[in-house]
Amino acid sequence: MSDIVLSGNYIDRHSLLRVNPEALEEARADPATRFVAIWQSQCLVMETRIALLTHANIVAYKQYLPDSTLLGKLDDRNVFALALDTEDEPDFGADSQFVSLRKISSLLDAADAGLAAFAKAMVAWQYNHQHCGVCGSQNLMSEAGFVMACKDPVCGHRSFPRLDPAVIVLVHNKDRALLGRQSDWPERRFSTIAGFVEPGESLEDAIRREVEEETNIKVGDATYCASQPWPFPAALMIGFHAQGQSEDIRLNDSELIEARWVSREEIISGDIFLPTRFSIAYHLVSTWFDQYDGPSLEALNLQQPPFHSPGSTDSSK
Repeated sequence: MSDIVLSGNYIDRHSLLRVNPEALEEARADPATRFVAIWQSQCLVMETRIALLTHANIVAYKQYLPDSTLLGKLDDRNVFALALDTEDEPDFGADSQFVSLRKISSLLDAADAGLAAFAKAMVAWQYNHQHCGVCGSQNLMSEAGFVMACKDPVCGHRSFPRLDPAVIVLVHNKDRALLGRQSDWPERRFSTIAGFVEPGESLEDAIRREVEEETNIKVGDATYCASQPWPFPAALMIGFHAQGQSEDIRLNDSELIEARWVSREEIISGDIFLPTRFSIAYHLVSTWFDQYDGPSLEALNLQQPPFHSPGSTDSSK
């Protein structure tokens, strides 16, 4: 698995258009423009593709058009995220439905998944910044949705999209990998260790602290592997492999209900369930797994049940 889902050059962000109000309004009104609809953090899909709506499709929702967010250019057409704030699910026809990104990402191609993640993340950030964090006044959208500006002229504070940096690490010791399970995950579902970076920490510091807090394992050298935007709700997962320097596991906090050293044989046997294929956690496991002789992890096509138990909420980790 070489590509990280939810990332990549799936769209030209066309950022200079954000600061040109006249050109921006022309782009919104252009008949060729397409819209990615977001409702209650869910994305509109048609079968296994993100729905790219036309002006004709959104006639009933024109009131939301002025606050649509420019995502960029796709195939020479402008694409905007359209946040729909309705109580009932908007109806765009029997062949379409709003679906959570976590549920649909593994079925979408990489470009569609990235576009959906981008749109969802921007709408979520705007929703969470409706009021100024300095004076409490109402914020107004500016620069195509990439600035939330305080309407109080005295304050004038401007907020910009932010991500929460989080480390995610596959700790290995010889031919075993350290995996853990959270309480709201299905039985036998395991993943890599992850946590948010705290102020005053380097990424390596955060890895050592998180792994020891959650499993009591000491970590040595850490090697960067890849990163992935993770819009659940707004994290940037920064992935590493790291060498475990101890073996005795103890759960020091309440993050995990179980942790264990897992061998390649246990993974092959299907004794545990791995992270979903669209996650960076799966990429970290597969790159470790594939270093050894035998079939690749992807070739095994192991069963992958839903990541969370029914009724649980999206996690940032």
